[in-house]
Amino acid sequence: MTQIVKVKTGSAFEQSGSYSRVVAVDNWIFVSNTAGRNPDTKQISEDLFEQTEQVFSNIERGLKAVDASLADVVSTRVFIQDPADVAPVMELFGAKFKGIDPTTTVTCPPLGSTVYKVEIEVTAYRGAAASGTEYVMA
Repeated sequence: MTQIVKVKTGSAFEQSGSYSRVVAVDNWIFVSNTAGRNPDTKQISEDLFEQTEQVFSNIERGLKAVDASLADVVSTRVFIQDPADVAPVMELFGAKFKGIDPTTTVTCPPLGSTVYKVEIEVTAYRGAAASGTEYVMA
């Protein structure tokens, strides 16, 4: 039987929008578009680097709740408010995903608030980190 686990953080946005931060369906893990708001302090830094670091911290926290990690991520979607911020965000992104190499889409749409500089959504497969990987040139 399929097991579904839904992870909540207590965010007012999750409650009013009726969604979960993470949904795991068996080994597939879907992490909602995640901003850089600190879930403990409810604060969000104005600094791009700090916000991006917090996004990753939030994603890692959600993955850990379902026994997964960034190393299990197979696909990402990166939303960056200002196109001028793409290079610095992707530099940090590249460092976080070095050797993991998920599929990635990067776009620059307006986000839910001007305070958000970057948001990231990921899909992971529990156990992917321990699986053999083959690289193929196309």
